[in-house]
Amino acid sequence: MYDARSLEAIDWAGVEQHLEQDGWAIIRSLLSTEECSAVSALYSQPALFRSRVIMARHGFGRGEYQYFSYPLPQWVAGLRRSLYPRLVPIANRWHEHMNLPGRFPEAHEAFIERCHAAGQERPTPLLLQYGPQDYNCLHQDVYGEQVFPLQVAILLSEPDEDFTGGEFVLTEQRPRMQSRPQVISLKRGDALIFAVNQRPIQGVRGYYRVTMRHGVSRLNSGNRHTLGIIFHDAL
Repeated sequence: MYDARSLEAIDWAGVEQHLEQDGWAIIRSLLSTEECSAVSALYSQPALFRSRVIMARHGFGRGEYQYFSYPLPQWVAGLRRSLYPRLVPIANRWHEHMNLPGRFPEAHEAFIERCHAAGQERPTPLLLQYGPQDYNCLHQDVYGEQVFPLQVAILLSEPDEDFTGGEFVLTEQRPRMQSRPQVISLKRGDALIFAVNQRPIQGVRGYYRVTMRHGVSRLNSGNRHTLGIIFHDAL
């Protein structure tokens, strides 16, 4: 399945620049078409998951998703473990700029130990499934006191072939300003790195915080699958 060595070829300086500028960045074709199909097929294997959420029952939108259980599938664990250290320098810098306490360790295993010590012991990587007229309301994936400020979503379906509509949407709320929406175009296999809840922006008097939320617009037709990689665990 996924080979962590593929991360070596990524322009991480470009990723970092885009994250600093907009709060998100895209890694194109992180997973192959075959890998995306294999991951999507896991949705029908309930033994791999700890819970299933029907979004309409909770006012989250329409569609559903399932959280993987521990132990994570090897490729999910490997992807989570190998992406994390690439993002730690950005995460620590963001916390410093926002005057937030705590810094993140270099290894994901050490951060997970911190999560579990705080009572956040449930894994958060998940698969999401949308059908016609489904959508995901704007939200933040915050599951406790321990929050890693970046997460990753990998689109597993091909726009205009497997589904229409269903764009990824980010909003940014700056102080004393109206929210700024951003619609992000992804292809199958693309990985979107984005801010979980807040990010810093430099102003004339130093850095200030902006609040980020994300969601998915309504699907017009077809089916859409997404893999979500969240680096902190849940209460």
